Amino acid sequence: QRYWGCPIPMVYRENGDAVPVPPELLPVVLPEDVRFSGVASPIKSMPSFIETTDPISGGPATRETDTFDTFVESSWYYARYTSPNAPTMLDERANYWLPIDLYIGGIEHAVMHLLYFRFWHKAMRDFGYVHSDEPAINLLCQGMVVAETFYRESDGKRHWINPAEVDIERDSHGRMTGATLKADGLPVTIGAVEKMSKSKNNGVDPQALIDEYGADTVRLFSMFAAPPDQQLEWSQSGVEGMARFLRRIWRMAAEFVEGGAAPALDLAAMTPADKALRTKLHETIEGVNRDIGTRYTFNTAIAKVMELSNAISKFEVSGPTSRAVLQECWEAIALLLNPITPHTCHALWQLLGHTETLLEDRPFPKADPQALIKDQITVVVQVNGKLRGKLEVAPGSTEAVLRPLALGHPDVARFTDGKTVRKFIVVPDKLVNIVVTD
Repeated sequence: QRYWGCPIPMVYRENGDAVPVPPELLPVVLPEDVRFSGVASPIKSMPSFIETTDPISGGPATRETDTFDTFVESSWYYARYTSPNAPTMLDERANYWLPIDLYIGGIEHAVMHLLYFRFWHKAMRDFGYVHSDEPAINLLCQGMVVAETFYRESDGKRHWINPAEVDIERDSHGRMTGATLKADGLPVTIGAVEKMSKSKNNGVDPQALIDEYGADTVRLFSMFAAPPDQQLEWSQSGVEGMARFLRRIWRMAAEFVEGGAAPALDLAAMTPADKALRTKLHETIEGVNRDIGTRYTFNTAIAKVMELSNAISKFEVSGPTSRAVLQECWEAIALLLNPITPHTCHALWQLLGHTETLLEDRPFPKADPQALIKDQITVVVQVNGKLRGKLEVAPGSTEAVLRPLALGHPDVARFTDGKTVRKFIVVPDKLVNIVVTD
């Protein structure tokens, strides 16, 4: 890029005819003894590069000093990375590694780079360098980070003020109602929420946030605030919320550890409450694997761990087996959050009685299929299409089981007593709809 692109392999004879540089003389190597002015490509003013010989006649000639667009380089480096030392453009390693599993790029690249990237790959396919039709299997265009803007006007111009220099007033719902400059206490104008940029002076210094909250908190907020393909609105209160969540996780785990070592889990000794929590745990594991590994929705993965922590907070320990289930829960939380909050999770892992200082070699949790099988499920009961009650029943319950339970449910009976049941519709493991007439 410092040369404004790759050299175009053409030379010009004295009569103006253009002659291509033959393959055996490629590539045209850029000179290193150059001065970069920052105004134009340095080779445009280098006689030692420009003056050359005609590869056919041997007579004097001059090199083309224009360059290819930089997309020529950026459109195929991914393929060259697979065979960096190949004497040819690519070798068979490219077909082993390609296509790329996941292409991540900002939405601003979705037209330009993605277009050239695909064109170049298809050109390489047509020339036999690669076998795949497309350069990537999956595409993720991440959204932009946006933040509030503040300014004052003077001399007909807006002077943008960084959010860190502003005190913000909010109402009980968290809505911004006013802002003042910290330096003088006087009001500033609240602008629009816009993409973080130097021009609007609304960038946030990550190091300042890391110093105040820690890297884990900042990373957790960044992953939780929005799906990766949507814009992320930066929020100081959101960062503080993530800090509270991590402190809560640590406090709850520490209180659990204070109760002593947990025994090995005896599945046969579990109470219904133990089974319900363990089912919730493995539903969480299954959901996090899907959200991170397939959907790339890190925010919903984090939300599932939060839901699990809420279930733990409501769980009542009834004996050693309950503590064994909780041990399994806390170990899973440490491993599930480790890619996002590694410092906290490494410390949490050791708090739980393990000696490893790093978790990167630990396998990511996988759901136990047996734990996902519920002893009881919730079936909703409707009367003429309106929700009137819920039943807790065994999975696979038939109409013979559901009918007396549904008609005997006090909240349902109020709408069926004295009426004629015309239909009793069962959607297995989901709902019952009782159709009645007067």
